Amino acid sequence: MTNARILVAGIGNIFLGDDAFGSEVARRLQLSKWPDEVRVIDFGIRGLDLVYEMLEGFEFIILVDAAPRGEAPGTLYTIKPDLDELDGLNTPGVIFEPHAMNPMKVLAMARSMGAEFRRILLVGCEPAQLESDEGDIGLSEPVAEAADRAVELIGTLVASFLSESNNFAASALTEGVISYGK
Repeated sequence: MTNARILVAGIGNIFLGDDAFGSEVARRLQLSKWPDEVRVIDFGIRGLDLVYEMLEGFEFIILVDAAPRGEAPGTLYTIKPDLDELDGLNTPGVIFEPHAMNPMKVLAMARSMGAEFRRILLVGCEPAQLESDEGDIGLSEPVAEAADRAVELIGTLVASFLSESNNFAASALTEGVISYGK
């Protein structure tokens, strides 16, 4: 293991429009210099690669993905995954696809292989459109604008964690709809 304590994992399929949100945010984050404690990776749809990375023992994992929840396109969410839901995903008949990305299945597989999740958070964005019959490369306007806000939000979460702010657990690891930067 390196000295990285935080994993920021971009998730998404660049051929399905706004599903590429997590990949685009990871790309933008990689344009900046991060402390050695932070590892930013665009996993795209490589779920198995993300599973193996989670086995490295990170103290804080931030998943970044499109998250349809019924709000206006471009709305950002912070979601604390319910890890109790993982138990039902580790049963025979639940298929893990190594070249697709269902974050909960990835978490279930990682946990079954020994990953421990100390702090985990999903930074999600309400998509305008997730897929089309012909494929669609590029983010919609509201989701592209949200990607910039997500970069700022993730920077704030990382800085808060690294400074071990007393309010970090209470404020950052709660589920909610946020309008960061709007």
